[in-house]
Amino acid sequence: MSDLWIEVTIETKTEAVEAVTNILFENGAQGAMIEDPKDLNPEKRNEYDWDYVDENMLERSKEDIVKVKTYISDEKDVEIFISKVSEEVKALTNFGLDIGSGKVYTDSVREDDWANNWKQYYKPTRIGKNIIIKPEWEDYLEEEGDLIVEMNPGMAFGTGNHETTSMCVANLEKYVKKDSTVFDIGCGSGILGIVAAKLGAKKVLGIDIDEVAVKVANENIEKNGVAGQMKALKGNLADKIDRNTKADIVVANIMADIVILLSKDVRAFLKEGGIFISSGIILAKIEEVSKALEENGFEVVEVQRKGEWACILAR
Repeated sequence: MSDLWIEVTIETKTEAVEAVTNILFENGAQGAMIEDPKDLNPEKRNEYDWDYVDENMLERSKEDIVKVKTYISDEKDVEIFISKVSEEVKALTNFGLDIGSGKVYTDSVREDDWANNWKQYYKPTRIGKNIIIKPEWEDYLEEEGDLIVEMNPGMAFGTGNHETTSMCVANLEKYVKKDSTVFDIGCGSGILGIVAAKLGAKKVLGIDIDEVAVKVANENIEKNGVAGQMKALKGNLADKIDRNTKADIVVANIMADIVILLSKDVRAFLKEGGIFISSGIILAKIEEVSKALEENGFEVVEVQRKGEWACILAR
């Protein structure tokens, strides 16, 4: 495969992010990255919190433009992809969604260049009580009790900076036990599964439809020394899961429509009393996702909100 990728960017507003992301997936994209300037302006809980945030990022947080990005191989028919995506994004206005400019544009990037450009936005991040998500190229002065997870997202998605990921990480810190089995569906860079393994889970399986994500996830698994507990496989949602193996925790940081689809099957591979942590859900979709979970035998035990996003916990 060529190392040249086409970066496709759609400029929109928060309320249309879910729909725009869905359009990308329906047209063959296998991952999406959301740059919401509001996510770059974290609540400052400690004096040192903003030491890890680039000043340019804080300046950008005053903007009101959300960028949804995906990366596709230059071997694909880019013109057809762009044409269809542009047309469908514009059509979202028919459903009353504010898409902002709805501008769709592209750039060509090499894999190495993409990784290097992204580094300026990716700094050590504390999530929950003790978990530090640290890019492998950044220095960090470790404190007593810190659990360090080193990541290099490569061309995959998932760094820990986004609110949806941070909510999942905080819940894993709460629910993972030493004998836990954890399934991470839509694992991306592997960050959630690696966190679970670092917290002591005995068995972790990550699944992603994107072979690039699976490659990156397995590299990060090795990097963090948890290969004995975790592996990542290519698969579509839960189709690679052995139904004879049941999890204590299933975590899926994807998007509302996929969580709804997954809710029909996840009970089959979740232990009685096990917890389903789902995120990547915009606030407007909470009721729809909750209803789907309840219709498929789950009890929604908690709905957490952070910024424009929600994380739903169900048993």
